[in-house]
Amino acid sequence: MKRLLIYPALSLALVSTAIAASYNYVEPADFKKWLESSKPVKIVDIQVPAEFRKHHFKNSLETNAFPAKSADDKKKLDEVVPQLLAGREDIVIVCPRGGGGAKNTYEHLKGKGVAEKRLFILEDGMQGWPYKQLTLSDTK
Repeated sequence: MKRLLIYPALSLALVSTAIAASYNYVEPADFKKWLESSKPVKIVDIQVPAEFRKHHFKNSLETNAFPAKSADDKKKLDEVVPQLLAGREDIVIVCPRGGGGAKNTYEHLKGKGVAEKRLFILEDGMQGWPYKQLTLSDTK
């Protein structure tokens, strides 16, 4: 009898965890379309300064908050929160690989009141971005 109760409870816990850890992603091909169509979008770039100078998107909000774990990292994100809350456009989070740093940023912005339906992580981050002609570089 105990087993009959434990399995459903365990299954429910696993499903709840999976739901809690879901994120919105945008694939590079779709984000390329957004950029080319001039779709209103805010781009929150958390790359470190050297990587941002190497490659970033036009009008990106440079935060240098990677990996968005420490209080200092989150303070950098907090500087752009008012701009994000003031708008209604989708928000794309750009990080080196589209992994932990982007997820940390997503959770932090959501916790600051940014609507989750507006938040997207660029799948595979800048390292996986195949359309280099759509990026800017501040290095020579």
